[in-house]
Amino acid sequence: MNAEIDRKEKLELNKLQKRLRRMTGQAIADFNMIEDGDKVMVCLSGGKDSYTMLDILCNLKKSAPIHFDIVAVNLDQKQPGFPEHILPAYLADLGVDYHILEKDTYSIVKELVPEGKTTCGLCSRLRRGSLYGFAEEIGATKIALGHHRDDILETMFLNMFFGGKLKAMPPKLLSDDGKHVVIRPLAYCKESDIEQYSLRKAFPIIPCNLCGSQENLQRQVVKEMLQGWEKQYPGRLDTMFSAVQNVVPSHLADTELFDFKSLTQSEDALKRLNIIEL
Repeated sequence: MNAEIDRKEKLELNKLQKRLRRMTGQAIADFNMIEDGDKVMVCLSGGKDSYTMLDILCNLKKSAPIHFDIVAVNLDQKQPGFPEHILPAYLADLGVDYHILEKDTYSIVKELVPEGKTTCGLCSRLRRGSLYGFAEEIGATKIALGHHRDDILETMFLNMFFGGKLKAMPPKLLSDDGKHVVIRPLAYCKESDIEQYSLRKAFPIIPCNLCGSQENLQRQVVKEMLQGWEKQYPGRLDTMFSAVQNVVPSHLADTELFDFKSLTQSEDALKRLNIIEL
Protein backbone atom coordinates (compact mmCIF):
# COMPACT_ATOMS: atom_id res chain seq x y z
CA MET A 1 0.00 0.00 0.00
CA ASN A 2 2.78 2.46 0.92
CA ALA A 3 4.62 1.69 -2.32
CA GLU A 4 1.47 2.44 -4.30
CA ILE A 5 0.98 5.75 -2.45
CA ASP A 6 4.61 6.71 -3.10
CA ARG A 7 4.22 5.89 -6.79
CA LYS A 8 1.11 8.06 -7.07
CA GLU A 9 2.82 10.91 -5.23
CA LYS A 10 5.79 10.78 -7.60
CA LEU A 11 3.50 10.76 -10.63
CA GLU A 12 1.57 13.75 -9.31
CA LEU A 13 4.79 15.62 -8.50
CA ASN A 14 6.18 14.94 -11.98
CA LYS A 15 2.93 16.11 -13.57
CA LEU A 16 2.96 19.32 -11.55
CA GLN A 17 6.61 19.97 -12.33
CA LYS A 18 6.09 19.45 -16.06
CA ARG A 19 3.13 21.84 -16.06
CA LEU A 20 5.02 24.51 -14.11
CA ARG A 21 8.08 24.06 -16.31
CA ARG A 22 5.97 24.41 -19.45
CA MET A 23 4.12 27.52 -18.24
CA THR A 24 7.31 29.14 -16.92
CA GLY A 25 9.22 28.36 -20.11
CA GLN A 26 6.37 29.80 -22.19
CA ALA A 27 6.32 33.03 -20.19
CA ILE A 28 10.10 33.36 -20.47
CA ALA A 29 9.90 32.89 -24.24
CA ASP A 30 6.87 35.17 -24.77
CA PHE A 31 8.45 38.10 -22.96
CA ASN A 32 12.13 37.36 -23.67
CA MET A 33 12.71 37.34 -19.91
CA ILE A 34 16.08 35.57 -19.88
CA GLU A 35 18.79 35.97 -22.51
CA ASP A 36 22.14 34.33 -23.13
CA GLY A 37 24.69 35.47 -20.58
CA ASP A 38 22.16 36.84 -18.11
CA LYS A 39 22.81 36.81 -14.37
CA VAL A 40 19.39 36.30 -12.81
CA MET A 41 18.94 37.40 -9.22
CA VAL A 42 16.16 35.23 -7.80
CA CYS A 43 14.53 36.98 -4.85
CA LEU A 44 13.83 34.31 -2.26
CA SER A 45 11.46 35.25 0.57
CA GLY A 46 11.02 31.82 2.11
CA GLY A 47 7.44 31.51 0.82
CA LYS A 48 5.97 28.89 -1.51
CA ASP A 49 6.08 31.12 -4.61
CA SER A 50 9.75 32.06 -4.48
CA TYR A 51 10.84 28.52 -3.57
CA THR A 52 8.91 27.19 -6.57
CA MET A 53 10.37 29.86 -8.85
CA LEU A 54 13.93 29.02 -7.82
CA ASP A 55 13.30 25.29 -8.17
CA ILE A 56 11.77 25.58 -11.66
CA LEU A 57 14.42 28.03 -12.91
CA CYS A 58 17.22 25.73 -11.71
CA ASN A 59 15.46 22.87 -13.47
CA LEU A 60 15.06 24.83 -16.70
CA LYS A 61 18.69 25.96 -16.57
CA LYS A 62 19.85 22.36 -17.02
CA SER A 63 18.19 22.00 -20.41
CA ALA A 64 18.04 25.61 -21.65
CA PRO A 65 19.53 26.31 -25.10
CA ILE A 66 21.25 29.38 -23.63
CA HIS A 67 23.59 29.94 -20.71
CA PHE A 68 22.50 32.01 -17.74
CA ASP A 69 23.55 32.17 -14.10
CA ILE A 70 21.29 32.07 -11.07
CA VAL A 71 22.01 33.73 -7.74
CA ALA A 72 19.46 33.48 -4.94
CA VAL A 73 19.12 36.49 -2.66
CA ASN A 74 17.16 36.67 0.58
CA LEU A 75 16.51 39.94 2.36
CA ASP A 76 16.68 39.31 6.10
CA GLN A 77 14.44 42.11 7.40
CA LYS A 78 15.24 41.32 11.03
CA GLN A 79 11.75 40.24 11.97
CA PRO A 80 11.60 38.88 15.53
CA GLY A 81 11.90 35.13 15.61
CA PHE A 82 13.02 34.86 11.98
CA PRO A 83 14.77 31.47 11.60
CA GLU A 84 17.99 32.72 10.04
CA HIS A 85 19.48 29.25 9.59
CA ILE A 86 16.79 27.79 7.31
CA LEU A 87 17.53 29.48 3.99
CA PRO A 88 21.35 29.25 4.12
CA ALA A 89 21.08 25.54 4.94
CA TYR A 90 18.55 24.93 2.16
CA LEU A 91 20.51 26.89 -0.46
CA ALA A 92 23.85 25.36 0.50
CA ASP A 93 22.32 21.89 0.17
CA LEU A 94 20.84 22.88 -3.19
CA GLY A 95 24.26 24.00 -4.37
CA VAL A 96 23.10 27.34 -5.72
CA ASP A 97 25.03 30.59 -5.36
CA TYR A 98 23.32 32.78 -2.76
CA HIS A 99 23.53 35.89 -0.58
CA ILE A 100 21.69 36.84 2.60
CA LEU A 101 21.20 40.62 2.62
CA GLU A 102 20.63 41.97 6.13
CA LYS A 103 18.54 45.16 6.41
CA ASP A 104 16.48 46.05 9.47
CA THR A 105 13.43 47.25 7.55
CA TYR A 106 11.18 45.63 10.17
CA SER A 107 11.99 48.28 12.79
CA ILE A 108 11.47 51.08 10.26
CA VAL A 109 8.05 49.75 9.26
CA LYS A 110 6.93 49.23 12.86
CA GLU A 111 8.09 52.73 13.77
CA LEU A 112 6.47 54.56 10.88
CA VAL A 113 3.22 52.63 10.35
CA PRO A 114 0.53 53.21 13.02
CA GLU A 115 -0.77 50.17 14.88
CA GLY A 116 -3.53 48.44 12.94
CA LYS A 117 -2.59 50.01 9.60
CA THR A 118 -1.40 48.00 6.61
CA THR A 119 2.39 47.61 6.50
CA CYS A 120 2.66 46.16 2.97
CA GLY A 121 3.10 49.46 1.10
CA LEU A 122 6.09 50.75 3.04
CA CYS A 123 7.55 47.29 3.52
CA SER A 124 7.51 46.54 -0.22
CA ARG A 125 9.10 49.92 -1.08
CA LEU A 126 11.93 49.39 1.40
CA ARG A 127 12.42 45.81 0.24
CA ARG A 128 12.42 46.82 -3.43
CA GLY A 129 14.99 49.57 -2.83
CA SER A 130 17.32 47.20 -0.97
CA LEU A 131 17.05 44.47 -3.61
CA TYR A 132 17.51 46.86 -6.55
CA GLY A 133 20.62 48.30 -4.96
CA PHE A 134 22.06 44.86 -4.27
CA ALA A 135 21.35 43.68 -7.82
CA GLU A 136 23.52 46.53 -9.05
CA GLU A 137 26.29 45.55 -6.61
CA ILE A 138 26.48 41.95 -7.84
CA GLY A 139 25.99 42.79 -11.51
CA ALA A 140 22.64 41.05 -11.91
CA THR A 141 21.05 41.73 -15.30
CA LYS A 142 17.58 40.47 -14.34
CA ILE A 143 15.66 40.50 -11.03
CA ALA A 144 13.21 37.60 -10.74
CA LEU A 145 10.16 37.90 -8.49
CA GLY A 146 7.79 35.06 -7.60
CA HIS A 147 4.45 36.63 -8.50
CA HIS A 148 2.06 34.27 -10.30
CA ARG A 149 -1.12 34.51 -12.39
CA ASP A 150 -3.41 34.97 -9.39
CA ASP A 151 -1.22 37.79 -8.02
CA ILE A 152 -1.52 39.58 -11.36
CA LEU A 153 -5.31 39.31 -11.40
CA GLU A 154 -5.61 40.38 -7.75
CA THR A 155 -3.46 43.43 -8.44
CA MET A 156 -5.63 44.37 -11.41
CA PHE A 157 -8.79 44.35 -9.30
CA LEU A 158 -7.08 46.18 -6.42
CA ASN A 159 -6.07 48.95 -8.83
CA MET A 160 -9.57 49.06 -10.31
CA PHE A 161 -11.40 49.12 -6.98
CA PHE A 162 -9.05 51.33 -4.96
CA GLY A 163 -6.73 53.09 -7.41
CA GLY A 164 -9.00 53.98 -10.31
CA LYS A 165 -6.59 52.40 -12.80
CA LEU A 166 -6.80 49.50 -15.21
CA LYS A 167 -3.37 48.21 -14.27
CA ALA A 168 -1.89 44.90 -13.15
CA MET A 169 1.62 43.42 -12.71
CA PRO A 170 3.53 43.08 -15.99
CA PRO A 171 5.49 39.85 -16.53
CA LYS A 172 8.48 42.02 -17.47
CA LEU A 173 9.16 45.53 -16.21
CA LEU A 174 11.84 48.18 -16.56
CA SER A 175 12.39 50.04 -13.29
CA ASP A 176 11.63 53.75 -13.16
CA ASP A 177 15.32 54.68 -13.25
CA GLY A 178 15.90 52.41 -16.24
CA LYS A 179 18.61 50.43 -14.46
CA HIS A 180 16.82 47.16 -13.69
CA VAL A 181 14.75 44.65 -15.62
CA VAL A 182 12.30 42.86 -13.34
CA ILE A 183 10.84 39.55 -14.51
CA ARG A 184 8.04 37.35 -13.19
CA PRO A 185 8.71 33.86 -14.59
CA LEU A 186 5.63 32.39 -12.85
CA ALA A 187 3.27 34.86 -14.56
CA TYR A 188 1.36 32.06 -16.32
CA CYS A 189 1.30 29.68 -13.34
CA LYS A 190 -1.75 29.09 -11.15
CA GLU A 191 -1.37 29.58 -7.41
CA SER A 192 -3.13 26.26 -6.78
CA ASP A 193 -0.45 24.41 -8.78
CA ILE A 194 2.33 26.25 -6.95
CA GLU A 195 0.75 25.45 -3.59
CA GLN A 196 0.46 21.74 -4.41
CA TYR A 197 4.02 21.64 -5.77
CA SER A 198 5.36 23.36 -2.68
CA LEU A 199 3.61 20.87 -0.40
CA ARG A 200 4.88 17.86 -2.33
CA LYS A 201 8.42 19.23 -2.45
CA ALA A 202 8.23 20.01 1.30
CA PHE A 203 9.92 23.39 0.98
CA PRO A 204 10.90 24.82 4.39
CA ILE A 205 8.32 27.65 4.38
CA ILE A 206 9.07 30.72 6.52
CA PRO A 207 5.99 32.82 7.44
CA CYS A 208 6.10 36.62 7.33
CA ASN A 209 5.40 38.22 10.71
CA LEU A 210 4.71 41.60 9.14
CA CYS A 211 2.11 41.10 6.43
CA GLY A 212 1.22 37.47 6.99
CA SER A 213 -0.57 38.28 10.24
CA GLN A 214 -2.80 41.01 8.76
CA GLU A 215 -6.09 39.29 8.05
CA ASN A 216 -8.08 42.29 6.83
CA LEU A 217 -5.86 43.31 3.94
CA GLN A 218 -7.75 44.46 0.85
CA ARG A 219 -5.67 41.98 -1.19
CA GLN A 220 -7.02 39.15 0.93
CA VAL A 221 -10.58 40.36 0.33
CA VAL A 222 -9.97 40.44 -3.42
CA LYS A 223 -8.30 37.02 -3.31
CA GLU A 224 -11.33 35.52 -1.59
CA MET A 225 -13.61 37.17 -4.15
CA LEU A 226 -11.68 35.69 -7.08
CA GLN A 227 -11.43 32.27 -5.46
CA GLY A 228 -15.18 32.35 -4.87
CA TRP A 229 -15.77 33.08 -8.56
CA GLU A 230 -13.44 30.28 -9.58
CA LYS A 231 -15.20 27.82 -7.28
CA GLN A 232 -18.63 28.81 -8.59
CA TYR A 233 -17.55 29.08 -12.22
CA PRO A 234 -14.46 26.85 -12.84
CA GLY A 235 -12.18 28.33 -15.47
CA ARG A 236 -13.22 31.93 -14.89
CA LEU A 237 -9.71 32.98 -13.80
CA ASP A 238 -8.28 31.47 -16.98
CA THR A 239 -10.70 33.58 -19.01
CA MET A 240 -9.91 36.69 -16.99
CA PHE A 241 -6.17 36.22 -17.48
CA SER A 242 -6.76 35.80 -21.21
CA ALA A 243 -8.45 39.20 -21.10
CA VAL A 244 -5.28 40.73 -19.62
CA GLN A 245 -3.46 39.42 -22.70
CA ASN A 246 -6.09 40.63 -25.18
CA VAL A 247 -6.51 44.37 -24.62
CA VAL A 248 -8.49 46.45 -27.14
CA PRO A 249 -7.59 50.13 -26.49
CA SER A 250 -10.22 51.43 -28.94
CA HIS A 251 -12.94 49.86 -26.79
CA LEU A 252 -11.86 51.47 -23.53
CA ALA A 253 -11.89 55.18 -22.72
CA ASP A 254 -8.30 56.34 -22.30
CA THR A 255 -7.76 59.29 -24.63
CA GLU A 256 -3.99 59.03 -24.22
CA LEU A 257 -3.98 55.37 -25.22
CA PHE A 258 -6.22 55.78 -28.27
CA ASP A 259 -6.86 58.81 -30.49
CA PHE A 260 -10.65 59.07 -30.19
CA LYS A 261 -10.71 62.74 -31.25
CA SER A 262 -9.46 61.94 -34.74
CA LEU A 263 -12.19 59.36 -35.37
CA THR A 264 -14.44 60.66 -38.18
CA GLN A 265 -16.53 59.11 -40.87
CA SER A 266 -14.91 58.85 -44.28
CA GLU A 267 -16.21 60.92 -47.17
CA ASP A 268 -17.40 57.78 -48.96
CA ALA A 269 -19.39 56.72 -45.92
CA LEU A 270 -21.01 60.14 -45.71
CA LYS A 271 -21.95 59.99 -49.38
CA ARG A 272 -23.57 56.61 -48.89
CA LEU A 273 -25.59 58.08 -46.06
CA ASN A 274 -26.61 61.00 -48.36
CA ILE A 275 -25.32 63.45 -45.76
CA ILE A 276 -23.39 65.39 -48.41
CA GLU A 277 -24.26 65.88 -52.07
CA LEU A 278 -23.29 63.17 -54.49
